[in-house]
Amino acid sequence: MPKVKYHFNTKSLSLEEVKVSIKQRLIKVFSLVSAVLVFSTVVMLVAYNFFNSPKEKKLLREIEQYKFQYKVMNDRVDRLNTVLKDMQNRDDNIYRVIFEADPIPSEIRQAGTGGGNRYAKLEGFNNSEQLIESAKKLDLLSAQLYVQSKSYDELAGLLKNKEQMMASIPSIQPLRNTKNRIGSGFGMRFHPILKVLRMHSGIDIIAPRGTPIYATGDGVIDRDESGSGYGIVCLVDHGYGYQTLYAHMSKKVVSAGQKVKRGQIIGYVGMTGLAVAPHLHYEVHKNGRPINPVNFFYNDLTPAEYEQLLKESSKITQSLS
Repeated sequence: MPKVKYHFNTKSLSLEEVKVSIKQRLIKVFSLVSAVLVFSTVVMLVAYNFFNSPKEKKLLREIEQYKFQYKVMNDRVDRLNTVLKDMQNRDDNIYRVIFEADPIPSEIRQAGTGGGNRYAKLEGFNNSEQLIESAKKLDLLSAQLYVQSKSYDELAGLLKNKEQMMASIPSIQPLRNTKNRIGSGFGMRFHPILKVLRMHSGIDIIAPRGTPIYATGDGVIDRDESGSGYGIVCLVDHGYGYQTLYAHMSKKVVSAGQKVKRGQIIGYVGMTGLAVAPHLHYEVHKNGRPINPVNFFYNDLTPAEYEQLLKESSKITQSLS
């Protein structure tokens, strides 16, 4: 049964039943509901702005973990870049120097990653700039690592051929007689017939007629295109950009296209062509340019003998041819 409420009438000094109309009831209910809604709204606003739900707390922890991992990954990329730069430096300045290979051009090492906007999918986020920058770092690192791996593949091939290359580079004296001496060295010398100072592209080694002449490195006998001034000439193509020339020979015992080994007899000393005495005119060419042959006499000389040879060959004298 619904409760019946009474109030005391001071005029009649009696209790009278309180009668509530439907309108009053509705107003009371509406007021109660409004108060509940206002209170709930305030509670929700406070909770939303000042307190996190368990789910939000979990998401915030995940975001902090992602930020930490992102920083760790960027630090690792920076360390890898440092290691890669050290590898590139050693590759260009040590390994390629040893194998006499040209360094890789910087524009190739930079390994550009151009093209269309390959980072369009990363745009439109709050951290798009950071994401795109990291993606660029990773792409550049990957491209440079690929270039470096190809360089190491090339060096591996050079390593396999290193033994053959070392056997091919001219590195002994073409004459073995210890009484042989340098009559004229590399550089500007007086021509014995023309009596003018001119470039002497090799060295003149004085030796008796018929002294054996030896190939200074492995190679293939090339065709003689030197002209009659050198008399009987032998040209040896050693590969790897090296060629040697032996001139004024009395006799040549090899023919064009024949393979020779270092230390093999290829002819004998004479004075054919424009020569004023029996001697061997010996030249070394690298990529078509003459270089001082004395620099290659390191295989069969002591340091003291090599130093003495350098002094003797540097004197400006009259050449023998």
